[in-house]
Amino acid sequence: MADATPHDEAALVGEECHIASGRPGGPRYDPSFPAEQIDAYRNLILLCAVHHRVVDQQPGSYGADALRGIKAAHELWVSETLQGNARPATPRLRWRRKTVPEHLMRLTSGVALSDLILGAHAYAFDHEDLTSEQETELVGEFLQTCQDYGDIGDDFGAQQRVQMTTELGRSLEELAREGFYVFGGTEVRELTGAEGGPEDFVIAILRVLRDTTADSLKVESEDDSKEGPQQQRG
Repeated sequence: MADATPHDEAALVGEECHIASGRPGGPRYDPSFPAEQIDAYRNLILLCAVHHRVVDQQPGSYGADALRGIKAAHELWVSETLQGNARPATPRLRWRRKTVPEHLMRLTSGVALSDLILGAHAYAFDHEDLTSEQETELVGEFLQTCQDYGDIGDDFGAQQRVQMTTELGRSLEELAREGFYVFGGTEVRELTGAEGGPEDFVIAILRVLRDTTADSLKVESEDDSKEGPQQQRG
């Protein structure tokens, strides 16, 4: 916002940026993202003209979940600023190289999937190219369900958590029947500027691959991983 002058009113210099583009081939385009939500608040972030151009020309560095994390951090800063008298430092998300997983493990149970998404502050979802409306609906609904449970699952009681893990397990089975495997992991970035010092900002990573692609990847046995039945690296 540019301040008002004796001759003019204040000028709004921020620009609305779509987190996920609604145009095929556009920055951060996601075919599974609901078309009716393209212009919704959750898919918009306010940027200056310079940074709007930067994030749209560098979508590999500024992916959808990175922008959602930046937006969440800024909203946290605004909320704390309005509630307190002191002006806190501007929150920033810092990348930690050591927390980026070298590989993702195949998820075969609802318990493992729920453990991954609960407590996450943001999500990094990815999938292979989908070739039919049925595949788009199947994968899109699965990822949306994971995000919804991740957002509200921490408030569930014991019975609700059992129901959640059961539904997630069934979704994994349905995907497997249709030829898709799900791989997951977490990345932890550092949120600075928040009251109380640096905090962990957890990103849940999910990747949906066709079984034909996953079968070409290295298979890690139970004896090697000590983490249960055969798991595949993604």
